[in-house]
Amino acid sequence: MFPAILNNEKWLLKTYLGLLFLGIGLFLFTGSYSFFLIPFALLYIVTAAINWRAAWWILLCCIPLSVQMSLQEGSLALSLPDEPMMWLFFLLFFVLFTAKPTIIPGWWLRDPLVIIVALQLLWLIVAVICSRVLFLSLKFLFAKCWYLICFMVFPLWIFRDRKDFVKAFLVLFVPLVVTICIIFIRQWVTHFSFREVNRAIGSIYYNHVEYSAVVSMCLPLAFVAWLLSKGRPKRVRYCLLALNIFLLLAVIFSYARAAMLAVIFAAVVALAIRLRLVNLIMPCLYGIIAMGMVYLVSNNNYIDLRPNYERTYMHRNFSDHLIATFKGQDMSSMERLYRWIAAVRMSNDRPIVGYGPHAFYYYYKPYTVNMFKTYVSRNEEHSTTHNYFLFMLVEQGWPAMLLYALLVMAVFAHAQRTYFSFRDRFYKYCTLGIAMAFAACFINNFFSEMIETHKVGSLFYIFIALLVILRQKSKEMTALEKAS
Repeated sequence: MFPAILNNEKWLLKTYLGLLFLGIGLFLFTGSYSFFLIPFALLYIVTAAINWRAAWWILLCCIPLSVQMSLQEGSLALSLPDEPMMWLFFLLFFVLFTAKPTIIPGWWLRDPLVIIVALQLLWLIVAVICSRVLFLSLKFLFAKCWYLICFMVFPLWIFRDRKDFVKAFLVLFVPLVVTICIIFIRQWVTHFSFREVNRAIGSIYYNHVEYSAVVSMCLPLAFVAWLLSKGRPKRVRYCLLALNIFLLLAVIFSYARAAMLAVIFAAVVALAIRLRLVNLIMPCLYGIIAMGMVYLVSNNNYIDLRPNYERTYMHRNFSDHLIATFKGQDMSSMERLYRWIAAVRMSNDRPIVGYGPHAFYYYYKPYTVNMFKTYVSRNEEHSTTHNYFLFMLVEQGWPAMLLYALLVMAVFAHAQRTYFSFRDRFYKYCTLGIAMAFAACFINNFFSEMIETHKVGSLFYIFIALLVILRQKSKEMTALEKAS
């Protein structure tokens, strides 16, 4: 009877809800978090053993709801409950692969996106071996492995037809909307204050940057869902339209410039795919960045961008924040420039293998230029480069940075080919939405390195996995059409 319940999704939901109320009661009675978590942990392990597909859907649902927690003062933070779930799937993969090595099909291994991600992993291993902070780099490597297993490999066995894509949308968006509602209520209490935004977010997200990144990545998916609702009941279309407006407001009130730019870039990528021009976007963007770098390095022109230490500070409202950005008087922008200069100078000493994952904070200070220092340059939060390209360059060397640049171009090219290979409107728009979401992720990570965080990183790899799956599905559907 128990296995039958775990294989029935309705009964499984009722079981978890029952445990939720039981856990809340035990927590209120005892005051201990362990009484709240232990029943769920035990049931989840049993669920994964009997019905690991249902367990994966629960993992996806928990991603927006998970919070960073420290088990003891001074210990490393742990994301609960999703990170222990990832560990479980990491172990489960080896069980499944050992039982049936052919569970991974050849077409998946031959896909260009999979090959590039595999090369990234191989070079990461090289960078870890040569790392100057070996212990921290090994932890980074293990985390990357369970990310790839959970979100690159397992979707291969989860997503089979359109109902799985619809289910993924619902499973992801319901908890996401819950978190946004909680944050909106907190922001309403503070009158949507720009200076209080991180306090309103609390521990649900790491900060307003991660929150805005997740919402801006999900907004294109909601937009595509609204497009696909044509012909459905009006209440469905109105709900999806309201969802889009709600997410757009969440991006605006996150007060994150990168997320706003990400939404615009996602729209540009969608238009470029429709016009078959997406393959020009990244080479042009890379070319502009390269020319800018050459100009700034020549004759030390970058010195002209140095901030006025006394005038570079955090502003009280978002409009002043934007104006200060263009004037070069915004503290966060100038601090980014401070780190970027240090990163470029660091790379000259270890250009091939870098300093190792998690090493930037421990080695960058001697490479900084004091005239770019700001009030937050002490870096008490141990943050890194605030640019994923430079993050890869410093910690894993030129090969890692070039592989990431290649991956971004390959994803967009892959999406455009897949989009035009489908005749099925549902899969066509799914491909477009995923490409737009990936584009938003790219822009957010141009100003940070959130691919290594559990909420952004999980979505990043799921998007790649789904594009691989959709490409294969388009080939299968084309073959069936030709055969008929």
